[in-house]
Amino acid sequence: MAPSLVHLSAADGVATITLDSPHNRNALSRQLMTSLADHLAAAAQDPEVRVVLLRSSGRVFCSGADLSEAFSIDGPRAIVDLQRQIATLPEPVVVELAGPVRAGGLGLVGAADVVIAADSVTFALTEVRLGLAPSAISLSLLSRLAPRAASDIFLSGRTFGASEAAAMGLVTRTVPDDELAGVVAETLADLLKGSPQGLAETKRLVNGDLLNRIERDGEDAAQRSAALFASPEAQRAMRAFLTRDKPA
Repeated sequence: MAPSLVHLSAADGVATITLDSPHNRNALSRQLMTSLADHLAAAAQDPEVRVVLLRSSGRVFCSGADLSEAFSIDGPRAIVDLQRQIATLPEPVVVELAGPVRAGGLGLVGAADVVIAADSVTFALTEVRLGLAPSAISLSLLSRLAPRAASDIFLSGRTFGASEAAAMGLVTRTVPDDELAGVVAETLADLLKGSPQGLAETKRLVNGDLLNRIERDGEDAAQRSAALFASPEAQRAMRAFLTRDKPA
């Protein structure tokens, strides 16, 4: 049996979902995305769960798409579906960021309701450097970012920090690293004060534009992403990336 790459636990009204695939820095493989979707569905169906916390083990929150698998429409469609699932979950989804986020991982951040990041966390949308574009995850990111900020980070592929991410609307707030756990706990406690109906209906209200974009553009974004992954230029760049020596 393959080891579980995502874990779910529930206590005191909070379902905690932990990405735990350290061998590839929590890359969005088919197995990880399937398991994450299953755990999100389980949390939504649990009558005791009022809030969902999405976090990671290890040093990296998510390194993006698993490039070793990224040669079909299945991966981009799964990323679109995960963004839809997070945005439509009746419970608020809080993301705790203690480590870097790259490329496709930003789609999980963009779809979430509240994102708390440690000051040391960095972000980058590196697709442009591999002959790709952040097509599938643009569905949630373009709903969060100012147009100028989106152009900057989409086109440059540069690394930026947590304070800049907060200023552009990508994360809710940043805190010193040693205060992250405490602030996340306070955030969860505040959300637990809301009634289930109040939380679900308020989430539906604030996510209306995001969901409209996903429903309108989701399949087109997935197809464009798959076409780019399959292009000769991107395949050459990804093969070079996968075969180069990378630090442990």
